[in-house]
Amino acid sequence: MADWATFAVVPEDGDHERYELYESRFGAVGLDLDLLAGPEVVLPFLRAHDRARHGWRDDIHCEGAVLVDRYRRVLLAFASDGPTTCMRHRAAALDLLRHAWPGWQLRWTYDGPAELRAYLGLDPGAVRDPRGEVYAGAALAPGDEELAEDDPLVTLVTVGTGRCHLVAATGDHPVAEGPALLERLDSAPEHGRCELAVLAGLHVDPARRRVGWWLLGAQAGAYEMASRWPGWTVEFWQDRWREQTRVAGDRFAPPPVDRLQALVDVRDEAREHWAGRRGAAPRGFTRSVGADDSGSPIGTDFLPDVPADLTPAALLSVDSAWRGAVRAAKGTS
Repeated sequence: MADWATFAVVPEDGDHERYELYESRFGAVGLDLDLLAGPEVVLPFLRAHDRARHGWRDDIHCEGAVLVDRYRRVLLAFASDGPTTCMRHRAAALDLLRHAWPGWQLRWTYDGPAELRAYLGLDPGAVRDPRGEVYAGAALAPGDEELAEDDPLVTLVTVGTGRCHLVAATGDHPVAEGPALLERLDSAPEHGRCELAVLAGLHVDPARRRVGWWLLGAQAGAYEMASRWPGWTVEFWQDRWREQTRVAGDRFAPPPVDRLQALVDVRDEAREHWAGRRGAAPRGFTRSVGADDSGSPIGTDFLPDVPADLTPAALLSVDSAWRGAVRAAKGTS
């Protein structure tokens, strides 16, 4: 079991050809919270990881990735876990990231590690699954225990304005199945109306032969899905889930988002992540990080060691980003 993350760092002189590549077996856990520490902390933190001796992990096994180009002030990232992948907290988490990295261009890589490779001038196809298989999530029935979660791992599929299905977000996004998805869902349980904060969504309009889809994580080949739907118009909404509420009639009505409370929630989670647990390690394993006068790396178990002298700077970055995001949300200077 692993949550592999890949970290690419462009040297300070901006030479893409000499990029550095690191990886972490459980680095995808809390990756977006790591980034809230800002560039002065994140760069040495990333470089403290092991070099990726075997190169890039493919887009099946890579659960999160970061590219930092300090010369051009560009940050590319995606995660499959954490507040950036939660409808209630995504906008707030991205706001905090922008304030933690002022003056940087931030871009979510919906196509996963392939986008990082493309940025470096490398072949994106090198991280594709050569088999090209689609892993379909199961259609869920009303009453499935996953639907009781605050942030269920579920993809919403609406068909026209008359059908609503929920699919487990445990494989590829349903858009990757192409028109065959409609046949599969003909016998799937009907949910009538979705009021959940889902992870992803797809709207299919058979009459107009149009498809729109969105997600909060990443999907291999995200910008190539039109090829899966020949003869259809396919629109990728990135993380703009409100587009589905617009076209699906009353079939999708997610809970409202309290922006200021979401900022507090993400700030508190980031503070706990850096000052305490260092994130939720796999299935009950945790590691603590405490103070060390020598600044030596401390902590045990599976997550990367953190130099103790980085923690205060990380917490300052989180708090500063939160104050800036709150001022912006309130429209004050």
